[in-house]
Amino acid sequence: MLFSRLSCWNHVTDLAAGSTPITLLVVQVDMGASWLHGVCNENPLAPLIRRLGLTLYRTSGDNSVLYDHDLESCTLFTADGQQVPQRLVMEVGESFRRILKLTEKVREDHDNDMSVMQAISIVIDSHPELRQGGLAHEVLQWYLCRMEAWFAADADLISLRSWDQEHVLTGGHGLMMQGYYPVIEALAKDYDIRLNQRVTKICYGDEEVKVTVDGGAEFVADAAIITVPLGVLKANKIEFEPKLPDWKTASISDVGVGNENKVALRFCSVFWPDVELIGMVAPTSFACGYFLNLHKAIGQPILVYMTAGRSADALEKLSDESVVNFVMLQLKQMLPSATQPIQYLVSRWGTDPDSFGCYSYDVVGKPEDVYERLRAPVGNLFFAGEAVSMDHQGSVHGAYSAGVIAAQNCQTLLNLMQKQLGLASTSSSSSKASSQKMNGYLDATFPLQISRM
Repeated sequence: MLFSRLSCWNHVTDLAAGSTPITLLVVQVDMGASWLHGVCNENPLAPLIRRLGLTLYRTSGDNSVLYDHDLESCTLFTADGQQVPQRLVMEVGESFRRILKLTEKVREDHDNDMSVMQAISIVIDSHPELRQGGLAHEVLQWYLCRMEAWFAADADLISLRSWDQEHVLTGGHGLMMQGYYPVIEALAKDYDIRLNQRVTKICYGDEEVKVTVDGGAEFVADAAIITVPLGVLKANKIEFEPKLPDWKTASISDVGVGNENKVALRFCSVFWPDVELIGMVAPTSFACGYFLNLHKAIGQPILVYMTAGRSADALEKLSDESVVNFVMLQLKQMLPSATQPIQYLVSRWGTDPDSFGCYSYDVVGKPEDVYERLRAPVGNLFFAGEAVSMDHQGSVHGAYSAGVIAAQNCQTLLNLMQKQLGLASTSSSSSKASSQKMNGYLDATFPLQISRM
């Protein structure tokens, strides 16, 4: 396995003592994926998480208007530090839910696709009783901000035709309290993984694949499974020889890649409300913001500022210090007693050369067969990753299940090639050992451990 980064799971970063004179325990913070979406036995990652004994912190049940958070554990503030009455938050939440429901009628009445934002405007124009004014308007914009975070894209880019068609597993959403690193560590065990091997060129065909990495080293195999982020493929950072067929390049182009960033802030002590989300409302969704309270889940005085879409893009134009100053300005507007962080981390997924974005979303006008084409193999090249998951795009379990399918299809091809050559099946001892290991996870009878404080 060739991996371009220096670690198998760069999404997890240590908040350890740096220049600060205070001695601190090392705390791991997921700067990328953090949740298990769908805490149920149907989740393909559930057996592994059970077997490893990992614990989850439940942040929402099913069908929350905030997706992976519940309104009951959310406190909103205005830009001048006034707490928004919870009754108003709940009322606007119900209005937002109704607005989204009415976009289904807009979809039925229009043959052509449009953005979710355009559909919301049509709904509000048709139902003036749903139009919000004053503080209620700002709260509505915050709900829109949270929706955009789910897709990592602004509402004027998200497809009305597809936005609510994904298959969301039941069981609500759970924050991985130990992070995803233990999962990756378990899956990586006993495999030959070469780190810091950024692929620059892939030659395929004639029953052989040759992969070239930075520095000129070459790796030759019978077939290859390509799991690089969709953003890397869209940026044409890998040269294919021969070039990928038009139908494949079109599928890469026709799926959007969003951006969501995190700013992890560690403080000496807790000064914020004992809720899971602390948000600031504003006249536009772009200006809204929110903090995830990790103290609720892991007991550490850490807040994580989260931002998506154009807002995430804008922050990446600033230095880390400027980003933290901006985030702290928002925090102190809401909570004037806020102290300065003793440590911080800033993600930059949109400009990261190993990702160029975070996860996929459906753009306006997306062809209906785009995911079938994106997942389809090209000769002895197979494609996997969250973007090719038919039902679970944008999730870790979607990436995992897509990888399993690609591996099975690749194995089928290799067995056929060996059969044609009159050789033994490639179901070698190593692949059998891999299957036995995964079957051990699947056979696990331990329950999923999830709680809420």
